[in-house]
Amino acid sequence: MTDARLYSPATARNRQPILEVLDEALPGPARVLELASGSGEHACHFAAARADWDWQPSDPNPQARASITAWREAQALPNLRTPLALDATSDWPAESFEAIVAINLVHISPWAVTEALMARAGERLAPGGMLLLYGPFLCETQPTAPSNHAFDADLRARDARWGIRDLADVTREAQRHGLSLERRVAMPANNLCLIWRRGGHLRG
Repeated sequence: MTDARLYSPATARNRQPILEVLDEALPGPARVLELASGSGEHACHFAAARADWDWQPSDPNPQARASITAWREAQALPNLRTPLALDATSDWPAESFEAIVAINLVHISPWAVTEALMARAGERLAPGGMLLLYGPFLCETQPTAPSNHAFDADLRARDARWGIRDLADVTREAQRHGLSLERRVAMPANNLCLIWRRGGHLRG
């Protein structure tokens, strides 16, 4: 049988820095829902690092889910669940989660996905739960890197509904659903890790 596992060079570069942010923000046992899990490499890396995290990957793309399943079977991680066929704008699992994670999602999707993500996070996060977003964002407090300007133009050329989001717009949408920006962490390749939490306060 052909190996269904997909590989992403970008994931190999960013998974450990993201894990370090997650590790600090989520020090104890947790149920985690990951949206748009893609190849499944992030999910495997995180689940392998933290046996006390019950990791639920998801992706609307059948090829991505096949890759996640193949990675899961190859690594035999008991805390990594079978991937869900979940679109952020569709029905979510009825259970609650201590954390929701979305890596490189909001800029490669219509704005309606960000709206749905924040609304569902406000409903599905347990009290004190956190939402982590990773990717490029526009921030009025710091200049946008030329590479991000070029990336934004490329995204919009591919789909006019896509594009790098303004952090202020994303934060306002989060606040509408009871989520406060707790932490902002500069990451490699001009990306950010952003953590929203119910009742959180910006500290970095």
